[in-house]
Amino acid sequence: MQDRKLDLICIGRSCVDMYSGEFGVPLQRAMTFSKSVGGSPMNIAIGTSRLGLKVGAITGVGKEGNGDYIKWQMTCEGVDVSHVKTDPARLTAMVLLSIRGKDDFPLIQYRENCADMGLQPEDIDEEYIKTAGAVLVTGTHLSKEGVRATTMKVLEIARSNGIKCIFDIDFRPNLWGLRGHDAGASRLAQSEWVSSEYRKVLPYFDLIVGTEEEYFIASGKTDPIEALREVRRLSKAVLIHKLGDRGCAALDGEIPDRFTDDVVQPGFPVKVFNSIGAGDGFMSGFLRGWLRGEDLPTCCRYANAAGAFAVSRLGCSSAYPSWAEMQYFLEHGSKEKWLRKDKMLNQMHWSTNRRVKWNDLAILAFDHRAVLEELAEKHQRGAKDIARFKELVYQGALKVQAESSPMQVGILADDTHGLDVLLDSNKHPLWVGRCIEKTGAPALEFEGLPDVGSTLSSWPENHVVKCLLKVNENSGAAIEAEQKKQLERLFCATRETGHDLLLELIAEGKDRDSLLLRWMEDCYGMGVFPDYWKLQAPEDPQTWHSIAACIEKEDPYCRGVLLLGFNSPAEELRLQFSAIPRDVRMLGFAIGRSIFLEAAEKWFAGSCTDENVAENVAEKFRILITAWNNRYCKERIL
Repeated sequence: MQDRKLDLICIGRSCVDMYSGEFGVPLQRAMTFSKSVGGSPMNIAIGTSRLGLKVGAITGVGKEGNGDYIKWQMTCEGVDVSHVKTDPARLTAMVLLSIRGKDDFPLIQYRENCADMGLQPEDIDEEYIKTAGAVLVTGTHLSKEGVRATTMKVLEIARSNGIKCIFDIDFRPNLWGLRGHDAGASRLAQSEWVSSEYRKVLPYFDLIVGTEEEYFIASGKTDPIEALREVRRLSKAVLIHKLGDRGCAALDGEIPDRFTDDVVQPGFPVKVFNSIGAGDGFMSGFLRGWLRGEDLPTCCRYANAAGAFAVSRLGCSSAYPSWAEMQYFLEHGSKEKWLRKDKMLNQMHWSTNRRVKWNDLAILAFDHRAVLEELAEKHQRGAKDIARFKELVYQGALKVQAESSPMQVGILADDTHGLDVLLDSNKHPLWVGRCIEKTGAPALEFEGLPDVGSTLSSWPENHVVKCLLKVNENSGAAIEAEQKKQLERLFCATRETGHDLLLELIAEGKDRDSLLLRWMEDCYGMGVFPDYWKLQAPEDPQTWHSIAACIEKEDPYCRGVLLLGFNSPAEELRLQFSAIPRDVRMLGFAIGRSIFLEAAEKWFAGSCTDENVAENVAEKFRILITAWNNRYCKERIL
């Protein structure tokens, strides 16, 4: 394939999928929903991007929150959305779905005059199409005159420029007006009009993928072999016939009288949890191989594996595997028939498909409660004063963030006195951490409702759950067991609610380095995988190597380690920074009292102004950022 900027451009329908969180109920009784990007070509765009291809998308979205969400989520997935049209007159499409039973997946399509159906030929940039090695179109955009003409323009450009053309038949009878709104899950219908529209485009394609029912509609035939032969009469494309749990048949020549072992590639024996969107996952896997020049058996193996992941999980695009995840599955398999129950695969799925990547974090931590409550009491101040002081610290962080800091800026705050800060934080491009632990408890306890998952369910998805865990070699077996039990509860809750977990682990005692390492290993042994570790500088700097080795062995996809400060003076922090070995994967620091405590003492005593606090905090924050960035320089700057 000619070297091009993109491997693939996916053109067609897009929507917001809303999946019911309750299983075994009809849609009218579904009460809670989770959101993901949907629409066959956008699912494929995300699926192929996760598998390492360079992908662009052409679709239409509304000028509203759902449209913004689709573009944001696809950008997070690595898909180029520069040619996604924002339509001010139409709404983004939406689909409501539920899982009622093993083979029953009711859904409602909200697509009346939706934004992606508003695409016109003039919306297609020929130069953009030329940047791709292949284009993918799907059947729905043949159903209306405007989008049909748009699809044909894309195919003509591609054919004229030696660009591969891929067709996912993607037949939805109700989107062609052949079924009612209550038949959104229906896949079977015959219509000579629909078949004629499909037959017109079949000669354009190098690859065609569909189910038995889809080949029926594309060909106008009702016998499987005759349907394939009719498609072959019109097209020289490689034909992939999806066979559900049996795998798929790959046909690159004449159609045989029956599917023999040499054309059927077996699937993976997994249980079906949700089959909606499985075909898009299958296509993503196939294209990972096909667009990289792999042979058909390898392409089909990738396709069947990606389809297995899709049917085993809730959601469409959100269920698809990363390339690392798929490789692990192909090498090791799984003991679970429902892949959604495989702990290692779940961890890999979570950690290799994160929305936002953080590379170099400077976090201003002011989640401290006890310290500021003591200061307030000492100077006869109240809770409102503590909240006000935290707002001033926050303003200092914003000053640094607005100055184009060389590091990514974050904050760490609390609900007790910092709720207003947390509510405002999403207006800014900040990393945001939010503490969950109760202060002063003998063992780990959580703020909020008795069920920690219920507490986290109301938190924004980007708020990182920060948990401080203090461990002591003299705590005793009962306290240690309770600590671990609560930590497991918290980890499970964060995965269910989709939040990252930052575990601040502080070891106390004579040999705290050994205790720290033992607890890190115990966490991994329990199946607790923190997304971030927040750790104190070890007594022996060489312990950093052991910390790094532990993380690399147990969770190589961990985001990294943040150094905490313990109210150390700037010079001591500088020495700690420079003592970290270069080969240790440090993500940055999360430091608080070293930055704000001096200003707090003056402000609560009434000896400095609000403006002085914000500026003092900002200046000390800048100093630490400079020290971090110069920690390996011969002449270090504070």
